[in-house]
Amino acid sequence: MATPPQPKRLYQVWKGSNRFFCGGRLIFGPEVGSISFSAFLITAPAVAFCSRVIPRIQDHFLWIPVLVVAVIVTVLDLIFLFLTSGRDPGIVPRNTRPAETDEAFDFSTPSMEWVQGRTPNLRLPRTKDVIVNDIVVKVKYCDTCLLYRPPRASHCSICDNCVQRFDHHCPWVGQCIGIRNYRFFFLFISSSTFLCIYVFTFSLLNILTHNKDGVSLKKTMSREVLSVILLIYCFIAVWFVGGLTIFHLYLISTNQTTYENFRYRYDKKENPHNKGILRNFKEVLFSKIPPSMNDFRSWVVENLTDFEAVAPNMGGDSISSKDKIDIEMGSSKFGTDASLPIPEILKNLDYDGIDYNLKSEDENDESAFVPFFFPIDQERTESNRGCEKTIANHELRDSDEVCTTPPDDHEPRESNLCCTKENGAEVADGVDEGSTSDGTSPVDHENHIFQ
Repeated sequence: MATPPQPKRLYQVWKGSNRFFCGGRLIFGPEVGSISFSAFLITAPAVAFCSRVIPRIQDHFLWIPVLVVAVIVTVLDLIFLFLTSGRDPGIVPRNTRPAETDEAFDFSTPSMEWVQGRTPNLRLPRTKDVIVNDIVVKVKYCDTCLLYRPPRASHCSICDNCVQRFDHHCPWVGQCIGIRNYRFFFLFISSSTFLCIYVFTFSLLNILTHNKDGVSLKKTMSREVLSVILLIYCFIAVWFVGGLTIFHLYLISTNQTTYENFRYRYDKKENPHNKGILRNFKEVLFSKIPPSMNDFRSWVVENLTDFEAVAPNMGGDSISSKDKIDIEMGSSKFGTDASLPIPEILKNLDYDGIDYNLKSEDENDESAFVPFFFPIDQERTESNRGCEKTIANHELRDSDEVCTTPPDDHEPRESNLCCTKENGAEVADGVDEGSTSDGTSPVDHENHIFQ
């Protein structure tokens, strides 16, 4: 007897590409190594600046406040990096089976494109219309998550999740940027920009303060090599993080996402989410962060029926459950070399036992229910057995005496056949072969099915 499946934590059976740590309390993207690389790019120049450059300017400035500010900004930058990478960005829980037909059509939509792929047997429109701030917007159906995405949500192909208010997938933090970590991402790039400017400024001041007494600038730079390296490093980095900060300030002021802006979503129509600059900043940066829609530490039972109810369509036609059994039985419809997955329940069936039971039933001429047949197969079996009994009764009676009964008396009520004995041969009741007295075609006992 098979043991029931043991309950597991939700993060242990999660279908996305995320990486979980601390028992599901921390959720990262699949690119966990990029976080360490980004942290190194922040920490290495900051440590070099605090340990080598600041002490050289202690005779000229109040170096303690400079050191404190540099340490605080560096620590905050790393904290914002961790908060951006290690939290749920706003993942939408995926469905285990497609939406019901009645639920899917509980809206008005002019869409004429229908969902296929993983749901070939359902007639679901690809898009539907929803109202956002009195403006009609379209939302799309996700074939992977089997749901209609909320407004401003999109499916990340790297993390394999639908994310609320999807902005983009950042390779530097290794995580999607969504509704629950966008503000931390903005604080991360803002603090990185400030740190670059801060290090660049004091490195330049260190070079200028040592350029005195007629010493050339080139000779001073040759003695302050580390300051020169930090100048070049911060100058290059500030173009990336600084430009990114300015770009996201524009996005926040207009209440757009990177995904919407790159797709020119609101170039030719009104943005239903734009509430003005001040209200946009308040909504994005100072509103309450919504709770996660997933409890990754909750206990769940991994049900194969739920998790594997819908198999992805690999480009061929959809296969029903009866066709899968026909494949196992060796039906020529699919061929003997069909490379299709066979369910475990069919692999473990004892077909010899089934054949033996069928033979026993035929020998005893007793009608029995065959548990492994579909209803239409059961009816076909019973109808064929009834027709064979009728023919057998005629043959037994005709072997003892010649049948003199009129043909109409021999006609079975359900099969509409009559057997007569004429010149030692058994022929159908009619003038021609292939026709009956009433003009209808004879019924084939071998393939007879009650309609």
